[in-house]
Amino acid sequence: REKKVLEALSGRVKERERERPDAPNGKVELRKKVTLLRGISIIIGTIIGAGIFISPKGILKNSGSVGMSLVVWIACGVLSLFGALSYAELGTSIQKSGGHYTYILEAFGPQMAFIRLWADLIAIRPAGLAVISLAFGQYILEPIFMPCGVPEIAIKLATSIGITSVMYLNSMSTSWTNRIQIFLTFSKLLAIAIIIVPGLYMLFKGETKNFENAFEVSNIKLTGLPLAFYSGMYAYAGWFYLNFVTEEVENPEKTVPLAICISMAIVTFCYVLTNVAYYTVMSAEELLASQAVAVTFAGKMMGNFSVAVPVFVALSCFGSMNGCLFAFSRMFFVASREGHLPEVLSMIHVRRHTPLAAVLVLYPMTVFQLFVGDIYSLLNFMSFLRWLFIGVAVLGLIYMRYTRPDMPRPFKVPLFIPAIFSFTCFFMVFLSLYSDPVNTGIGFAISLTGIPAYYVFIVFDRRPKWLQDGLDSFNRSVQIILEVIPAEH
Repeated sequence: REKKVLEALSGRVKERERERPDAPNGKVELRKKVTLLRGISIIIGTIIGAGIFISPKGILKNSGSVGMSLVVWIACGVLSLFGALSYAELGTSIQKSGGHYTYILEAFGPQMAFIRLWADLIAIRPAGLAVISLAFGQYILEPIFMPCGVPEIAIKLATSIGITSVMYLNSMSTSWTNRIQIFLTFSKLLAIAIIIVPGLYMLFKGETKNFENAFEVSNIKLTGLPLAFYSGMYAYAGWFYLNFVTEEVENPEKTVPLAICISMAIVTFCYVLTNVAYYTVMSAEELLASQAVAVTFAGKMMGNFSVAVPVFVALSCFGSMNGCLFAFSRMFFVASREGHLPEVLSMIHVRRHTPLAAVLVLYPMTVFQLFVGDIYSLLNFMSFLRWLFIGVAVLGLIYMRYTRPDMPRPFKVPLFIPAIFSFTCFFMVFLSLYSDPVNTGIGFAISLTGIPAYYVFIVFDRRPKWLQDGLDSFNRSVQIILEVIPAEH
């Protein structure tokens, strides 16, 4: 009966698609709807989260001076651009969605790629999404409860609503997901402009006392600079998200490199000028004492209008949630297509052309961690894994230059760019091992559970018949409930 239902479902879809003039060859597939503007909005909208509004003090604390902190912001922007350019080459030469997972798969094979995927699926992505969502819940409610604190249960309920709405949006329409992302990106840039413009106005009026002795040698902490760079690189993280959706990008050979370069230039410019504005209005001591720098800045400069700042921060977080989920779902979609996840995750909704199952797979784990998990600890010992695997992916670019010299490379970067960036990634991993061996050790242990998982779920295919029949039945049932069918190529 299940088989007949699936056949009827597929038949109705094909008949409906033939009747639609906008359907490309009647195929049920992910459409190429990511234009240059949408690509830029994905990158900028994901990079600029709550961090630049709340706590840029980590860089100041570890660099020791105002001048050196601005140098670190610029240097981290340049290093991130190096990584982004490396990914632009990877994205144009390997035109598959999936980001890190796909590039590690192509360069180093399925086992290494599965370990990356396993760590993403069981911990990194649900925890990261939950943390961004918690910031959204906190700041969307803050104007309502001012001047009192926001109750914990209210934050978690608002967070749950935020996660659910993002999941629904990504499930219903790729076009609307991208349109909302463009709107939220412009909202973020407007919020940054509200900080930059009055700050620079004060600077040009001669408010420069906080920049006096900006490079005082006695204040610079050379031992803290690696930690300052670690904080800075974390603030810029997100330049790689367009590579997760390469198959949906229009003309990726031109769009991917152009979107990456434009986005990184805008983000670096905004970050540096935002910090200049902060330092113009606040002394280094005031900035270090603040729990939410943008809120403190607005309170000093804008009076009652400062109540709008938490709303902008919440919108910024919502944009990051939306961009992250849009990207993650495509990684799970591609991993399923490669046979590393259940088949249903690589299926497309019959009418909406969204990878519905791949979008929803993170939902239960994210909500579960939101209510019962110690998410911040999880992120602490997982953050270094991000840089480890990004470093491995960029190392794969160098490796494939020698092992696959004939691979088409529409966009090619000088070899020193990926070399410097991969060295930076591995240095940050070493720094994590040195500064926090316990948490990084736990992170390694969690990721290494991917090795037995790979052999149990992927290599070992002699499952008992009853178990295989049960898995097949479950797969068909989910397919019918979600109305998804295999994508056509």
